This record gives sequence, structure tokens and C-alpha cells, in this order.
Amino acid sequence: MEHHLAASAERADYLVELSNVVRDTSIGPRGPRSLRRLGLVLRALMELTRDPDVSVYLVADTSLLGGRREFGDQTEVRRLRGWVADGLVEEVDDADERVLELARMTSLPVVTGDQYVDHRVEHPWIQGNTWQFLKPEARRDGSVALVAMDMGVRSAAEISRRMELSALKKQGLLGPSRTPLAEVIMRTWRCPEHRCTLYDIRKGERILLPRMRRGVPTCELHGTPLVDEGPRLGTTQLKAVVDGTCVARYTLGEGSEAHIGRLPGQAGIALHSLLSPQIAQQVSRRHVAVSARSGAVLIRDVSTYGTRMRGAGRHGAFGPWEKLPPQTDRPFRPGDEVELASGVVLTRSGRRFPAELADAWRAEAARAPVPPIAAAPTRRA
Repeated sequence: MEHHLAASAERADYLVELSNVVRDTSIGPRGPRSLRRLGLVLRALMELTRDPDVSVYLVADTSLLGGRREFGDQTEVRRLRGWVADGLVEEVDDADERVLELARMTSLPVVTGDQYVDHRVEHPWIQGNTWQFLKPEARRDGSVALVAMDMGVRSAAEISRRMELSALKKQGLLGPSRTPLAEVIMRTWRCPEHRCTLYDIRKGERILLPRMRRGVPTCELHGTPLVDEGPRLGTTQLKAVVDGTCVARYTLGEGSEAHIGRLPGQAGIALHSLLSPQIAQQVSRRHVAVSARSGAVLIRDVSTYGTRMRGAGRHGAFGPWEKLPPQTDRPFRPGDEVELASGVVLTRSGRRFPAELADAWRAEAARAPVPPIAAAPTRRA
């Protein structure tokens, strides 16, 4: 395989996210990791391009060799180490980010099975891309075909959710079945070092999640086991959107309730200064009540004029508008939109309570993947 490996992206025809390919159990031999899967991909590239000398640039996470015991053949581990030493594999902490950086700079096609949803804020060019990402797919005879993935357009709420899940993964907070460790995420932690405030819920808005080391929640800075301080009190963010532009953000904590409207009173959220006089007249003084209870956010219509709501789909498509029944609590999920008057919308950011995050990740894992669109990339000259 070595003569196909380029020492730099500038000399390659394709980028390959090696960690993703080596761990792809849908192709090649059994077992969690196998370098033979790269061989299958290279043969597929030669078939696709009709070029026996097609070249690739490999990028891998440092964790790939860190899990050397998962390779069924330890000679593959030694071979891979040799490639790293010879500069034929670029080994980095975050292969996703490096692959996307190179893909953006060079426009090279990328061989991977990753949709990169959690990277679309930094790399908006992924949205709607239909040609630059190739996924290996197994054929009946055991060989591999490469098909172009339609990356689709994901909603801001879904991107935000995936970013949260990516953060959990980096902290070691996803279990063997790729579900969040809710028993850790839903607790508050304290570092025994008295000057350490990384996990102090009383200091600042950004509280770090623990890093799991050998199954123990551990301080990121001091490397010491954390002290369990009891249940984590979650917060969520509400956004006021007027004529398609976010004009204000509000934080709602667990166990609280806020009335939102034109002039709801001292304890509420007033919108009158954000609206034109004509639109403000269509919003009740107290229009909706939003509450956070038991790890869920609820919304209730308390208005004179009525309120509409529509749910957010997986890929940014909304369902139909529905009138909220008055004085009835309804679930208010990230990405959902609640219309108080024409052009005046409340929505939730992608940030969710720990319990919601765990439930959503279980539901996501249970969904079947959407088959990619089969197409060959345009070959670079």
C-alpha cells in the first residue's frame, strides 16, 4: 500500500480519514480495527479513477494507535507506527478538524463515513455538499465501492446538539453503547483543590464537564478525582427572533417559570422595546409562560390573541403550524418555533438539559442511516 501514500496533501489525489476507515466495521474483516480496510478503499479508488497509481493523504487521531489492542493483527500496529514515523500518516488530536481544514484549502475529495454535523459552524461549506465526501460501502463479493455522500443541510439546532455530543465524546462521557453517561452528566462536581473553580456552579456560566479517566470523574487541570456535589441544575436558552433576526437571548434555569409578552411585569421577559408599535399591539401583556421542570422545557399559551407552534425536523424542515391550546403545557424542544404575532418568534437554542441530551442521543442511535447518493467525484487534473 505504501506507494499510494503521499507525504503531503498537495501531492495527493484524495484525503482519507484513516481513523474512520480503520474503524468502519461495515467493510472488510471482523474486529473493531483493521488496516486491511484501507487496502479495500485503495482498490476502490483505483477502480473509480482507473489510475493504478492513485495517491492518498492519510490523517488519523492519536487515539487510533492508542487503541492498539483492538487490532486483530499486531503487525498492522507496527506497520502503522512506521507510516507515522516516515511522515506517511499525519497524526493529530482531532482528525476531523484537520481533514476539513485540508479539504477546504485543497478541494480534494475526502474518503470518510462522517457527516461532520458538529463541525458545520466552523465549516459552513459542508452544508449542501454533494460531491466532495466519499463513503466506503461493502459489496456482496467483499470488495468496496465508494459513493458520494449528500451532506444535506442541517438546522442550527441539530448542529448545536451534535456539538454538545462531540464535547461529551471528547470528555469520555459516552458509554459502550454510545449513549451519554447520564449518571455523571446529571451530577454537579467539585475539585478538591480549593482554588480550582472549573466545576464550580457558583462561578460563571460555563461549567466544565468532568473528564472520565479509568471510569472516575477527574479534574481536567489537576488530574484528581472530583467530589460529587449532588444533582446538576440545568439551564436552557431562549431566543427572541423578529423578522428572521435574533434580537435577544434569555436564560431559564431548572425549576423556574417566566412569562413572556409585551409587558409581563417585573419578573417576566418584556418584548415591547424590540417590536414596532403596530406589532406590539398584537402581543398580549402576558402572552406565553415558559417553565423548566424535571429536565424538560414546557410552554403554555396564556394570551388573548392566541399562539402558534411548529416543530423542527431532523434536517431543518419544519412541521405545520399548530395552534396551542390555551392554558395547556406543551413540550418546547430545541429548534421548535413559537409564534406570538406575525414575524415574532420564540425558539430554543440547541443547548439542552442533561436528561434531554441523553434521551435524544439514544433516539439518534436507534435511527437507521439515510443511504448516500451514488456519484463519482470530478477527477482533479
